[in-house]
Amino acid sequence: MPLAPVLAAVAAALSAPPPAAAQEPCRIPRAQLVEGSRALGAPARGRLVRGVPFEEESDHAFTFNLPGGFSPNPPWRRFGTERLVLTVRCVAAAYAARHPDLARVGIADLSLPRGGPFGARYGGLGHASHQNGLDVDVLYPRRDLCECAPEEVRDVDARRARELVDAFVAAGARYVFVSPALHRRGVLRGPRGVVIPLRFHDTHMHVRIRP
Repeated sequence: MPLAPVLAAVAAALSAPPPAAAQEPCRIPRAQLVEGSRALGAPARGRLVRGVPFEEESDHAFTFNLPGGFSPNPPWRRFGTERLVLTVRCVAAAYAARHPDLARVGIADLSLPRGGPFGARYGGLGHASHQNGLDVDVLYPRRDLCECAPEEVRDVDARRARELVDAFVAAGARYVFVSPALHRRGVLRGPRGVVIPLRFHDTHMHVRIRP
């Protein structure tokens, strides 16, 4: 057998990215944080100090306004602690690296620039939490690859949605609130007390990280 094809195959194998299971989870070490942002109080009664904006879009993620159904989401709706912003960026980048031909990860609301109440007067149902920069809404990937929110549960690419839930759990999320319908079907499951079904989450998961 000619040696050249063998050497080419070995070189290709060595340069290939590691499988998804071998990738490091997106845990952001404290030493990497430089902005001094702080979450004060509780997610449902708190505020954000030195919040960091999540970008309008990137190669890995787009932003979406759920109440209005449009993209990008306005800048004042997407501030979080530096740890939250870095975690979301990391999860989105790792997902994109595994699936370069799929749609980017959709990011909806984080918190207001200084945190505080983010209720119904800001559109739709508003948020009972999202007050101190630790919460983010992440759209479920759609089966048709539209960079927009699912309209019904049947629009959701369940396998990829589960992959994102797992990625946030591996990143150390305190809670991931998910669609009750998808949870009942066994599609979106995870550690007990961490992945929790909650109504009004059929279009997106709600991720809360630790301070």
